Amino acid sequence: MKLSHIFVTHTHMDHFIGFDQLLRLLLGRDREVYLYGPSQFIQKVRAKLSAYTWNLIENYENTLSIQVTEIRGEKVLVQRYSSSNRFRPTGPPVEIPFRGNVLSEKSFSIDVVSLDHKIDCLGLSLRENFSINIIKEGLKEQRLPVGPWLREFKDALYEGRDPTEKFRVVWTDMDGGVRQKEYSIGELKEKIARISPGQKITYLADMIGSPENMEKAVNLARDSHHLFIEAPFLDRDRDIARRKYHLTAKEAGLIAARARVGELTLFHFSPRYYGREQELVGEAMAAFSAGV
Repeated sequence: MKLSHIFVTHTHMDHFIGFDQLLRLLLGRDREVYLYGPSQFIQKVRAKLSAYTWNLIENYENTLSIQVTEIRGEKVLVQRYSSSNRFRPTGPPVEIPFRGNVLSEKSFSIDVVSLDHKIDCLGLSLRENFSINIIKEGLKEQRLPVGPWLREFKDALYEGRDPTEKFRVVWTDMDGGVRQKEYSIGELKEKIARISPGQKITYLADMIGSPENMEKAVNLARDSHHLFIEAPFLDRDRDIARRKYHLTAKEAGLIAARARVGELTLFHFSPRYYGREQELVGEAMAAFSAGV
């Protein structure tokens, strides 16, 4: 229920099957959800929505809005759907130039590249501006409860507001009374927050280990604190990997090494290695350590 922005690498069934469950959970609620996907993504989402009968949905008191962004080469297309309109598009998609960054928020941004999986498949990299950790003991010492005011406080820090600016913490106590305390932003930061450098996290799913894909993947993942990457096949089965447009474990390790990532997590192992997953992990980690 906390989801707001959802990134779909590609629309093969094992990567897109969760859409229907998400749609069912959010129907009947006032929500706005943002979906991002590769070429032809708007068409795929529209097909999903069109598969259901919406003859009663305009009677709902709540409105679910879905904004779909399709990354296509050097442009993105944006289409909005609303439950109040039976999820019918109200016009053609809006076209916007695209240069690699698909989302920028106060606390983080997300960059995207299109990789070759015999279809476009998105590689994703999230970079935090910096991380704000709320100190529970600090809250206890100040006798402050958790609540919506913490989001406002974090926003003030992300916006770089003047540390001397006053910040009022307002909450309702157990008896229904309204209480408040006032601090400067800098003072409250010292008492309840710990600031640490932001991390970069990269996610690389289905892609063939072609020279072009490898270069794109390395550039996207460069200096990531954590890389999540597929490793479906052993290098001795590289012919199978090529036919299926996937990486080998060795190629996954090479990408991690060349990108100088800090930590490597492998996933998407082929069922042919059931019970032998450590072979894939070992091959990838050997390439990661050697860097060749």
